Amino acid sequence: MFLLACLLPSLCLYAEISDKYRKLAKQAAEVYGADAEKRILAWREIVNDSKDLSMADKLAKVNNFFNQMDFVDDLDLWGKEDYWATPIEFLGMRAGDCEDFTIAKYFTLRELGVPDEKLRLVYVKALRLNQHHMVLAYYHKPTSVPVILDNLDKELKPASKRNDLSPIYSFNAENLWLSKEKGRGVLVGGSSRLSLWTELNNRLNTVAN
Repeated sequence: MFLLACLLPSLCLYAEISDKYRKLAKQAAEVYGADAEKRILAWREIVNDSKDLSMADKLAKVNNFFNQMDFVDDLDLWGKEDYWATPIEFLGMRAGDCEDFTIAKYFTLRELGVPDEKLRLVYVKALRLNQHHMVLAYYHKPTSVPVILDNLDKELKPASKRNDLSPIYSFNAENLWLSKEKGRGVLVGGSSRLSLWTELNNRLNTVAN
């Protein structure tokens, strides 16, 4: 797998990675350990290598890359009941919960040119586990059945094949929807209503500046 190969520096050149991310990777190494730098550089290599791929290949490559991370509850990982990590925090720890997998995939696909209106972070109930969960949905067209990117079922599947998930609400950079049994849901306002989403974006903006 790409990430595992890149843990050996001699196998990865990282020639096109920006100075900004090289600096962030080195800072992450100071906080999380040397392997964190390699994971972040591997992520940036994925971004560089995927820009000209088909949409299906972009979805698969991003989904597969992040699904190599470990699932760990927020309380065990961060000492908090609920914490939405940035992609660098997620890669630094090499672990996170379902929100962290979904957030990292969302921001990576946005960076790869996927329009925000085609993506939704979807809060669901995982029926087999009887617990809340989050996945990323990609809509080819506004009326199409979305493709689901998930860390539980790692295979890309249309939502119509995921009867184990019951949607509750969804959001992207701008909007928040309450889910209905069929269709894309009912718009109920802006995603800024979600405090954890706002806090996450504030941290990302601080890093960007």
